[in-house]
Amino acid sequence: MFAEGGRTSVGEAAPTSTQRALAVLDCFSTRSPVLTLSEIARKLGRPISSTHRQLGELTRWGALERDERGRYQVGLHLWEIGSLAPRSNDLRHAALPFMEDLYEVTHENVQLAVLDVAEVVYVERLFSHHATPIVARPGRRLPWHVTAVGRVLLAYSDPALVNELLARPLERYTELTVTDPAELRRELAKIRRAGHAITVRQMETMSVSVAAPVSGPAGVVAALSVIVPARGADARRFVPAVRTAARGISRQLGAPTGPAPGAAP
Repeated sequence: MFAEGGRTSVGEAAPTSTQRALAVLDCFSTRSPVLTLSEIARKLGRPISSTHRQLGELTRWGALERDERGRYQVGLHLWEIGSLAPRSNDLRHAALPFMEDLYEVTHENVQLAVLDVAEVVYVERLFSHHATPIVARPGRRLPWHVTAVGRVLLAYSDPALVNELLARPLERYTELTVTDPAELRRELAKIRRAGHAITVRQMETMSVSVAAPVSGPAGVVAALSVIVPARGADARRFVPAVRTAARGISRQLGAPTGPAPGAAP
């Protein structure tokens, strides 16, 4: 860890140039996609001068870009490198045709997500301006317990990870957000039996989500969902379409043939 002012504490090894560069990139998030020089320096606890030099190097390489006001944001070259990640790229390539079919059937927002420890990361989304407004977008992270995709992904995760995440404090986003570990554990068991998840007004009050697991050769690797209005829509009627699309993606990824998760033997 860095001491105040960017200096290392006694007995700590000085950070390498790579660690310093990665620390700069870590300053950016969905909540802070654009930052000034002083904001970055303050987040890092480093002097303005040394931060400015490093930002210049990262900008010349293309990891960062500056807008018309001189603020910094993630650069196009870094996005190009990130798009090569097979976990995202291969999955998106296999999923998009089925996501498009699902969108044509439902005309609702369609999302694909993966699990990263306690959060879901959205890797693709198809949406309509007339569909239910949602906060998720590609690259966005959300807590697992407030999303249908998150619950699906945790339902098929290692039991040790499930126990670890259920032992952590869980934030409440709406008055309906489920934060009780025992209730969530029962919900995960129900998802494994049914092969899908439905969440109602967990993240925001206007939407309901229906999700199903997407499998690869070694098990569940992602989750597919549609977001529908909380008012006036029976979410259960979307379950067959979501599960059918998820099975199609699974076949493309080389999942073993056989009964889908939750299917009757």
